[in-house]
Amino acid sequence: MIMGDRGTGKSTTVRSLVDLLPEIKVVYGDPFNSDPEDPESMGMEVRESILRGEELPVATTKITMVDLPLGATEDRVCGTIDIEKALTEGVKAFEPGLLAKANRGILYVDEVNLLDDHLVDALLDSAASGWNTVEREGISISHPARFILIGSGNPEEGELRPQLLDRFGMHAQVGTVRDAELRVKIVEERARSALSSVQIDHELRVKISKVYAELNVDGLRGDIVTNRAAKALAALKGRDTVSAEDITTVIPNCLRYRLRKDPLESIDSGLLVIEKFYEVFS
Repeated sequence: MIMGDRGTGKSTTVRSLVDLLPEIKVVYGDPFNSDPEDPESMGMEVRESILRGEELPVATTKITMVDLPLGATEDRVCGTIDIEKALTEGVKAFEPGLLAKANRGILYVDEVNLLDDHLVDALLDSAASGWNTVEREGISISHPARFILIGSGNPEEGELRPQLLDRFGMHAQVGTVRDAELRVKIVEERARSALSSVQIDHELRVKISKVYAELNVDGLRGDIVTNRAAKALAALKGRDTVSAEDITTVIPNCLRYRLRKDPLESIDSGLLVIEKFYEVFS
């Protein structure tokens, strides 16, 4: 579980885990990522094939990361049974859901504290047993659902149910970086993949981040967007370097709506940004 301010890289950190974890062996073409050597992680069809003595194709693949959207339906998460096909043809036709795809992988829920209760219940059942069971009209299908559950969210947006919170093995709290130099390092790392002919001086980057840090803005998205917007404006004007004037033009639009709301503050947020800008850049 990773909780913290918005824009602090929680989702980016989680998605990078896939590249760090070792590859796994799976039965090729199996929707449940069945382990060819562990019966507890096999789908029923794979298990039956092994009992019949059949040789199954095996592949090595990266661990799968499955995103669970907040608006997902229960059928999308748990899977669904084709009742018509089951009744007319006498076969169990199952459409695997997200829990099936996440077997032996990672199930990631962004903004987990906003997840609907019915989806929380489905996660609790699977996390407790390691299996997902779908029942429709007297027809029941089970498959393995052993996954690493990772959630992230902003505690200001709501609390997490204690039953689900208990399913997370560890909890990490993430805060916004306040040091301007460190903020610049993060912004520059993010910008390396999108370098263009327009350059922005390191000193200007530091001053942009100092404005955000001194105004206690959560996250780093504002720093990144202001750098990009200033470069875009410079390119529009036919220049290959960013000036302080470019930053003056774009920073109010990038920053004012990100400020924390203060009911006792009488000054307009746009003016507050401009005042802080001239204080830092003077």
